[in-house]
Amino acid sequence: MNIRFYNARILQMNGSVEVIEGELWVKDNKIAYIGAGKASNEKWDKEIDCEKNLLMPGFKDVHTHSGMTAFRSLADDLNLQEWLNDMIFPREAVMSGEDVYWMTKLAILEYLTTGVTLIADMYLTPETIHDACAEMGMRCELISGLNKFGPTLEVMENRFIELNKKSDLVGFKMGLHAEYTCDRELLEKASELIHKYKAPVYVHMSETETEVKECFDRYGKSPVALFDELGLWDFGGSIYHGVWCDDADMEILKKRNISVISNPGSNTKLASGIAPISKYLEKGIIVGLGTDGPSSNNCLDMFREMFLVTGLAKLKERDPKAVAADEVLKMACVNGALSLDHEDCSCLEEGKLADIIMIDLRQPNMQPILNIPKNIVYSGSKINIKMTMIDGKILYMNGEFIGVDADEIYRKCEEITERLKDI
Repeated sequence: MNIRFYNARILQMNGSVEVIEGELWVKDNKIAYIGAGKASNEKWDKEIDCEKNLLMPGFKDVHTHSGMTAFRSLADDLNLQEWLNDMIFPREAVMSGEDVYWMTKLAILEYLTTGVTLIADMYLTPETIHDACAEMGMRCELISGLNKFGPTLEVMENRFIELNKKSDLVGFKMGLHAEYTCDRELLEKASELIHKYKAPVYVHMSETETEVKECFDRYGKSPVALFDELGLWDFGGSIYHGVWCDDADMEILKKRNISVISNPGSNTKLASGIAPISKYLEKGIIVGLGTDGPSSNNCLDMFREMFLVTGLAKLKERDPKAVAADEVLKMACVNGALSLDHEDCSCLEEGKLADIIMIDLRQPNMQPILNIPKNIVYSGSKINIKMTMIDGKILYMNGEFIGVDADEIYRKCEEITERLKDI
């Protein structure tokens, strides 16, 4: 579909946070033009007057567990290990692939309302997550959660081969759940597989102080250093959380081009700690943002993550200048894409994929329009998402989901949660 957006403010995020005024043209699934209005013989399928609202790149939620919508508000006010072992793992043990499929669809509805156009999803049945995302038009990188309880290395390899063939929207990357859920032999064999394909690796790491201490007890080194020793960082990747990394860890992350995906909402709710975001940025480490799952967070709201990542950094450093709003927007829009090798949708430029959101500036929390980027980070909310477009298709507009039966999703998910809640 060819769409002309006109009378727009545009925030490209292509190296600056300058807001320009003009038009943006989408042809099929790519951006064809950004600039002042000009004559064209193009026949448009749709022309949209933006009424001086803002077009910008979509947010990238690059660490989530979408299917955990099944446990939202079911296992709250617990520490991480109680939450996982007592409440989550027993219920996940009886979840079917179909359960994950429907709960993922519920999460996608929420992503669309908060302007998310790319997710990195680590959960139980990648095949059904793939189908949910492909059917609903959500761009996704599936992340393997390999651990000593499953799946096997052979299954991860097969998924890597097969799931990267099925859809232009959905890919698959190799990953491990965490150091503490993998024994050394499994980590060593995973390293062999990663070297076979020269693949980056993604993993929960240094989320809690206890996790890091126990790794030192086992191996005499931090999780970051252990993975480096085993060659698991040789082709890049990301760590999720990174709350308890020290200076030595950061030197390894920088050297190995490992990005840190911060999850401030989840880390706050689970009292895991405050990540040293300012230090990461000072060292030139790429920092992206994720919500984590809707059980530990509990919402999939990138506006909340943006405010928390800067607010908590300011508290940690006792410096109101720490992690400025412009840097936060870069984390939410650009860095998340880079962490997944998705430069094709990192910003708004001609030739890039048309993953675009429209911010409603005609809302009280966006007024007065003195500094739009700072308004988005410090006062923005989900009510400001007027449109979410992925791959050139408008999936959410003016509070309505396009081409999706949301009521059916709600109904199916209620049936699933009713069955799982009393386990």
